[in-house]
Amino acid sequence: IEGLVVREFNVTPSNWRAEMSADEFLRRDGIPVISGIDARALVRRLRTQGAMRGALSTAGHTAEELIEMARNTPPMAGLDLATRVSTAKRYEWTQRLEPCSPSEHIGLQPAGEFRVVAYDFGIKHNILRCLASIGARVTVVPASTAAEDVLALKPDGVFLSNGPGDPEPLEGPVREIRKLMGRVPIFGICLGHQLLGLALGGRTFKLKFGHHGINHPVLNYRTQRVEITVQNHGFCVDPDSLNANEVELTHINLNDQTLEGLRHRSLPLFCVQYHPEAAAGPHDSRYLFEDFASLMKEFQQ
Repeated sequence: IEGLVVREFNVTPSNWRAEMSADEFLRRDGIPVISGIDARALVRRLRTQGAMRGALSTAGHTAEELIEMARNTPPMAGLDLATRVSTAKRYEWTQRLEPCSPSEHIGLQPAGEFRVVAYDFGIKHNILRCLASIGARVTVVPASTAAEDVLALKPDGVFLSNGPGDPEPLEGPVREIRKLMGRVPIFGICLGHQLLGLALGGRTFKLKFGHHGINHPVLNYRTQRVEITVQNHGFCVDPDSLNANEVELTHINLNDQTLEGLRHRSLPLFCVQYHPEAAAGPHDSRYLFEDFASLMKEFQQ
């Protein structure tokens, strides 16, 4: 994020796992905050008008100057932000999920059962923990990594991560994903879902104001169960742009009927738009990591 707008800003952390206050965290990364704003009124306006550009300033600019600055800010559509936040170098990840209380049970699988290469488009640490917890030895690689270099690591599976920005400018990663399809199991989340949709010949579009929050209901077509999910995306895959003979639509958003998940009918790949690893957040969809493990086992045979 580049700015934070809130009604009331709490500088005192309350979670026992906190390592710093929100104020310290934002100051560390140079992110400005404005408080005392009627956030509900602002949300109502955004709900009607859609996502809008804005500017935060302490002093030194007139209202007219700030409006002009906001108008000159590039829109999100067409921005390649993922390669800007991706890791510069390959690294290994071993940390696994840990229970938050003695009563919480986490089914950890034996370490080293799978070798997973994770493309970093802005990857979340909890995704890496979830992958390690299904028994994966995880190697995280930059967004620009060639398919040949990934296959040289002899992975049992490839993970496509979440990340910011518009998926369509990421032509290079989409090209490499196509080269991997059918050669190794693939699992994508959020931006990774969108990139896989593009690699399958689909199109993406910008949502009016995006999906953000921890309580989005999603219908799993396969089980007919509703999963409460965490979401944070501004773009979506157009289901009508996908070949129905090749691609099965697996999940749909019950609020606006947008696509939330897909699976190839013959190739070992699947993806979801939402975040099954979210913390804090519901764990209704954590099974997807186990599905990835099952897919890798099946492909090994």
